[in-house]
Amino acid sequence: MSAPFDYADAGIPVRSDLADAYRDVWARIARPGGFFTGAERIAIVEEARRARSCALCRERKEALSPESVGRQHDAHPRLSVSAVEAIHRITTDPGRLSRSWFERTTGDELSVPQYVELLGVLVASISIDAFHRAMGFTLEPLPEPVAGEPDGYQATGARMESAYVPMLPANGARGAEADLWDGSRTANVVRAMTLIPDSVRMLKRLSAAQYLQMHEVANPAATGGRAIDRAQIELVAGRVSALSECFY
Repeated sequence: MSAPFDYADAGIPVRSDLADAYRDVWARIARPGGFFTGAERIAIVEEARRARSCALCRERKEALSPESVGRQHDAHPRLSVSAVEAIHRITTDPGRLSRSWFERTTGDELSVPQYVELLGVLVASISIDAFHRAMGFTLEPLPEPVAGEPDGYQATGARMESAYVPMLPANGARGAEADLWDGSRTANVVRAMTLIPDSVRMLKRLSAAQYLQMHEVANPAATGGRAIDRAQIELVAGRVSALSECFY
């Protein structure tokens, strides 16, 4: 069996730092997190892949309001009904997520920290899968889960502001979270998952390989050593964001 993310026979040159980042993130997903086991985190990725062919999601996407379509998804045996709902909606209809939907979806079955961890796994895995689909590559097989229990860790400095979930303040990357960003401020898109710091670490790892190092984003001259210039990078990034219905 070949190593994970082995592109030697892909027919298209793929940078080694992309493969390295993907292997690192895949290994992180397979390990227990703060509130999900490794097996549950892999189940989240499996469910996200299934969501793309989900009849209910397709019906909701075509409806004027997704709230008008009331059936439940078939739940993955390792995941709660609320977790499956969150995975499917985030994967297939992110542009119409609302605070009322969030408040209905989180609760006893899916806590807010679980929601943020689930979101982090989705952001990472969907990004990697999207690269494979765009290149015409077969999706990478999922890794074997690492045994162990969640450690229950969440950022103690996270607080409620205007977002749906608590997050670290812009100057709050301190102590155990000092590696999340450099300097005294960062963008809200980075802060959004700081309740579960490892979710941000996966995002940083992928950003450095697929886009730019996070500290370079605000510098219009930064290109990350890419073969295209910054204006071209932003054109591609903006188009991908629009197709993905990204809030930002």
